[in-house]
Amino acid sequence: MPKTNTLIKICGLTSEEQALQVAKLGADAIGIISVEESPRYISAEIKKKIFKTLENLHPKIERVSVVQNCPIDLIIKNFLGNPSETIIQLHGDEDIDYCKKIRKKIPNIGLWKAFRIKTEKDIDKIKPFEDFVDAILLDSWNEKTYGGSGEKIKSTYLKNLQFSKPWWLAGGISIEWINEILTDIKPDGLDISSSIEFSPGLKDIKKTKDLLNFLKKN
Repeated sequence: MPKTNTLIKICGLTSEEQALQVAKLGADAIGIISVEESPRYISAEIKKKIFKTLENLHPKIERVSVVQNCPIDLIIKNFLGNPSETIIQLHGDEDIDYCKKIRKKIPNIGLWKAFRIKTEKDIDKIKPFEDFVDAILLDSWNEKTYGGSGEKIKSTYLKNLQFSKPWWLAGGISIEWINEILTDIKPDGLDISSSIEFSPGLKDIKKTKDLLNFLKKN
């Protein structure tokens, strides 16, 4: 397997204890879901508490707030105070105009945009967004949920992808798939959630440790 500097994001954390455990294991980013329909949703107050603790104890880790089709005014209102996140991840159907407005209103926060890939043509729609976001995240398409389904994107869609911004791969990432990902797909980062869970929002820390160790040693 090739030597890799692939970044790792563990997403869907719901407790301060597990967030700290994951940070200590060497994750590069931790994601919290701010989408009320999600089984991994936690309130803004709990999110802020978790992120502030991470900021104090693990300041280098990216703190990613995942939102979905959220009114821009609501996001901006949250940032008028002292934001606890370093990244906003748009995980819905937000268009380019939406991305431009957030970038203009909140210029000091990183902006990631997720795209759900059902067919190869979906990848062609990403290019126009590249000038307005800091990173791209590819997730699998699922009729019932916008993320965290554990389903994989077809590998054939992912070979030889090139974007002008860093890109992250999500959707069913497990140790069994890592060799192919690192050898043939080569994303800049991996976004991992359901494959290391006992249940939505409750991570299996041993599985998480094994996966991070497997990636970090290669």
